[in-house]
Formats: sequence, structure tokens, C-alpha cells
Amino acid sequence: MPSEGLILGIETSCDETSAAVVKRGGEVLSLVISSQAGLHARYGGVVPEIASRAHLETLLPAVREALGEAKAGYEDLAGVAVTRGPGLIGALMVGLNAAKAISFALGIPLLAVNHLEAHIYANFLQFPELAPPLLAFVVSGGHTLLAYMPRHREYRVLGETLDDAAGEAYDKIARFLGLGYPGGPEIERVAVRGNPDAIPFPRALIRDGNYNFSLSGLKTAVVNYVRRREEEGEPVKVEDVAASFQAAVVDVQVYKIARAADEYGVERVVLAGGVAANRFLRERLGKELLRRGVRLYYPSPSLCADNAAMVAYLGWRMLEDGETSSLAVDAAAVLPLGARLP
Repeated sequence: MPSEGLILGIETSCDETSAAVVKRGGEVLSLVISSQAGLHARYGGVVPEIASRAHLETLLPAVREALGEAKAGYEDLAGVAVTRGPGLIGALMVGLNAAKAISFALGIPLLAVNHLEAHIYANFLQFPELAPPLLAFVVSGGHTLLAYMPRHREYRVLGETLDDAAGEAYDKIARFLGLGYPGGPEIERVAVRGNPDAIPFPRALIRDGNYNFSLSGLKTAVVNYVRRREEEGEPVKVEDVAASFQAAVVDVQVYKIARAADEYGVERVVLAGGVAANRFLRERLGKELLRRGVRLYYPSPSLCADNAAMVAYLGWRMLEDGETSSLAVDAAAVLPLGARLP
């Protein structure tokens, strides 16, 4: 292993092409993120084929840029970490095949990373003092789940979405309201000017006794409300719709996370994933947990988004544990949290 012990991270699970170099121990030497938001904006969501082609065009330049910013060469690498799944299968294959080529050519370990776990470990990257046991709430465009983490890299999934992920619901409602893409930041931007109590949208499964989430009924309620107002010739205040929708989503999340914190007696909760950047969620959850003496952690915005630094950091931890992957490993569109990789 080179003395510097540098790990190259590659992330191509959805619509961000990212490369990063992380030094053993967790120091981020470089992080490059190339967003495809502009390519997908006209469709109101990610188009898998467009995403895959964009990754093909931008991945190697991103890797070169990341190595350059880190003042490192391929010969300095101790391993290459890459997202294996979950995600868009075509997009995942671009990053995984590039990482395999680098691993084979340099004779260094391949570290195939679970994308959901990498999002959780973005918190450990940013807060080195953080330690289990804790609760992790992963909330993004493709995933919404709550897990108990008793020890490093051990998870008990308590609940997850039964239909739409939170980020997906934000995108769909933003598109319906004529807002931009991605929907999460657009809903949040508009909601600041609205009244979150203006419209009593439903809070699905809030007191059902489990930790699952459902947003399909809420989406339908928003659509029906807007269409009914339009049919009756009444004005629709988009700010109030956005604020009330956001409040309905967050109310359920906060209630269930706080209840799980009580049940499992944890002192720490981490947010992970793109929607973890939502300030309304952070503030509401932070206040509710503070009342219980529980501390809330969340990464900086760049580490909430899909990024290769979190992938490289988790890869480094895997390398330290002697957990490497075969060059025969496949991409996996569906990959549960905690699934060990061959």
C-alpha cells in the first residue's frame, strides 16, 4: 500500500458524476461533482439513458481533475472505491467498469460500496467524533428509510417508504406546480413565503405504530386540491401549497424519528441523502430531538448530494477491515442497506 494511502472514489449512481480523493483517516483532498440537472430539467426527472451517456462523457475528466486537485497520481492510490448500487443500472455500470479498469491496471483493491451506506458515512467523514449507537434517516430522490445502527456497519432497518421516496415526491409536486427541477430545493424556496398551516393535507401512517412512510396519498391530495380550486375559479396560492405539502412530509418524518429515538434510547441521529439538505426538516427535527437530549447530525450540502468523497471514505474503512471486492462484482439496481458485497 502506498505510504499516503489515498483512495479514489467514483460515484455514478444517478445524475451526478463525481470523483474524489480521500486520504486514509478521512481527509478529503479533492471532490469533483458534475451535475446533470440541466440535462434532465426539461423532463422534470432523471432520464436513465441520458444519465448514462453523460457519465460516459464526464467521468474520466472528473477523475483527472480530482487527482490533479489532490496533487496525486495513479501510482499514489491504495484502492479505488465505487458505488455498486442501488441506483440506475446503466449509470452504475459506467462507474463500476471504470473502477474495475483502474483496479486491474494498477493492481490495487476494488472497493464496491453500497450507496445508502455511503450516505450515512458522509456524517462520519464530516464528524470524526461521531460514533454508534445511533439512528440513521436516509432521505433522497430514490430512498426513504429509518435504520438503527448499533455498531459500525451494522444496521436494523426499522421502516422505509411503501411507495414514493421523499425526493421523488418533491420532484413530482414541483413539476405539477410548474416549479423547477430538482423539486426539493424549489419546493423549499417557494415554501418560505407560504403558510405551512394553510391547507390540512393528510399525514399518512403518522400514528400507525410502525416506522414506514407513504407519500402517494399526499401527492394525490395536493393534485386534487389544486384542480378543485381551479375548477371553482378560485386562486391557487402556490406558496401555501408548497409550504403545506412540505409540512405534511416533514411532520411524519419528525414524529417517527423522535419516537424511534425514544424507543431505542439513542443520543445521536444522523440525516443522510439529498433531502437531508432541506432546512425545514433540519430545523424541525433538531428542535424535537433537542427536547429529548438527542443530538442531530447532518453533512454539509456538498456531502448530502451524491458525491464520491463519501464513497472513498467508506471504501477506506472497508479496506481497513480487509473487505475488498472481486473484479467480477456486478452493479445492482436494488441493494438493501447492510448487504455485504462479493
